[in-house]
Amino acid sequence: MNGKAKGPQAARLRQRKSEFLRRFQIPEDLLPGSLFQVRIRCGKPTCHCAAGDGHPAWYLSFTANGKRRKQHIPHAWVKVVRQRVEAGRQYQDAVREVLTANAELLVLARKQRQKRRR
Repeated sequence: MNGKAKGPQAARLRQRKSEFLRRFQIPEDLLPGSLFQVRIRCGKPTCHCAAGDGHPAWYLSFTANGKRRKQHIPHAWVKVVRQRVEAGRQYQDAVREVLTANAELLVLARKQRQKRRR
């Protein structure tokens, strides 16, 4: 892997990769998974939820050590948790873009190397 891909396509890939590397550093407060709302019944027969939709409850769902976990999120935390989950998703997307650019650069360099040998 000592050959570098050349040309405008390689330059575009490197530029895209650099943009993502500059844009995303590893923040310490990112969250994985999904934030979702469910409706639960409290079990009190006189409560409005017994006949209605139930009380809203928020949960963060994520995987840790190969196991799916679900954590209740207090209503007051929902806005912040939602922002941290979205930031985590954006970070993961950026990492995928960088990895894809690396793979495409590898393929391009190999094709260019094969053309030079002919």
